[in-house]
Amino acid sequence: MNFISTRNNSPAASLSQAIAAGLAPDGGLYVPERLPPKRELSPGSNLAETAADLLAPFFAGDRLGGELAAICDAAFDFPAPLKPLATPRDLVLELFHGPTAAFKDFGARFLAQCLARLRRGEDRPLTILVATSGDTGAAVAAAFHRVPNLRVVVLYPDGRVSPRQAHQLGCFGDNVAALRVAGSFDDCQALVKQALNDAQLQAEAPLSSANSISLGRLLPQMGYYAHAALAHRAATGNALNFVVPTGNLGNALAAILARALGVPLGHIVLATNANRVLPDYFHGRRYTPQASVATIANAMDVGAPSNFERLRWLYHGDDEALRASFTASAVDDAVIREVISRRFEEHGEIFCPHTATAVRVLEDLRASGQDGDWAVAATAHPAKFESVVEPLIGRAVEVPPALNGLLQRPARAEPVPASYDALKRAILA
Repeated sequence: MNFISTRNNSPAASLSQAIAAGLAPDGGLYVPERLPPKRELSPGSNLAETAADLLAPFFAGDRLGGELAAICDAAFDFPAPLKPLATPRDLVLELFHGPTAAFKDFGARFLAQCLARLRRGEDRPLTILVATSGDTGAAVAAAFHRVPNLRVVVLYPDGRVSPRQAHQLGCFGDNVAALRVAGSFDDCQALVKQALNDAQLQAEAPLSSANSISLGRLLPQMGYYAHAALAHRAATGNALNFVVPTGNLGNALAAILARALGVPLGHIVLATNANRVLPDYFHGRRYTPQASVATIANAMDVGAPSNFERLRWLYHGDDEALRASFTASAVDDAVIREVISRRFEEHGEIFCPHTATAVRVLEDLRASGQDGDWAVAATAHPAKFESVVEPLIGRAVEVPPALNGLLQRPARAEPVPASYDALKRAILA
């Protein structure tokens, strides 16, 4: 299968070429020339098996095709359990059982496995650039830490991630450098895109991306939606609907693509924080990127979601059809806090701010009469946001062992301005 740019001004690329490049030469995002036809999928014995079966058409004929099963086995070696919530027919898909306690561990580890294989025998290291609003950078750093012939430069907005997130971002060292940028996530993302499109810089230091703009991050995220939905249908006979907290749209797009491939997913509803670009669009306004707003659900503090290009591509640029297919709701900080506090008091449930955002949207759906089986995508462990969660529930949140191990390491991040020259210096250092 070949892959093309969403902007239709770059040559077609193989899957391996698209994964290695990260971004298409014309600045667009790689998408398949055409989606594989829908097919009847069966629940695999484990998550890795389900993911490999779902991804097989994308890897067919590629140099990585023969290694897909091994890549999935190495990347998906921790669970993504689907558990019931206290309210009937409501569930939560826990995506935070990986090494950095966030859903982004899945895609980051898959991408690292792919690139480690693609870089065998290369005489120069590949530098992975990643902009993060909280969780992506740590997942990428953990996945690529000490992988031969690969290095990582993480950019994050200084003061706009939680203390534990910041510590994770700077605790790896070795082949991982963390830059705390005097700006917003959108500034970090714009710098990464500028570097990836700088041919002169690429000639001096080969670059790729590990944000959700990377196919190697996006495609594997379909796996956990497929595994959960297929298992749920086998157990109940019902399709599973989802509320997905979203910032850059990668996680939600993975669910949307999985459904397009035949996975028995029903409705997919987007939940955002006070950054209202997507809710405004789905309520009929023109898509207009804005400066991001800082919130307590900081991983969703995105004012220009990159994967919107892919979503529009999927719907052939038809805004009317796209708006008819999805809804998106915004939840502000006060309501997020109220949900965290109330759900713990009433049911003993503990959510991170992003998961609480989706829980509130699900509550609103139920109040409006929505029926069926619904799951919330729980994107991070609440212990990553102890400064928000613990005062609201009045107790400490137990820290998972893997996360606790990272927090015991010393951490360092270099302060830099939101300047392309500063980023270039860091890359070439």
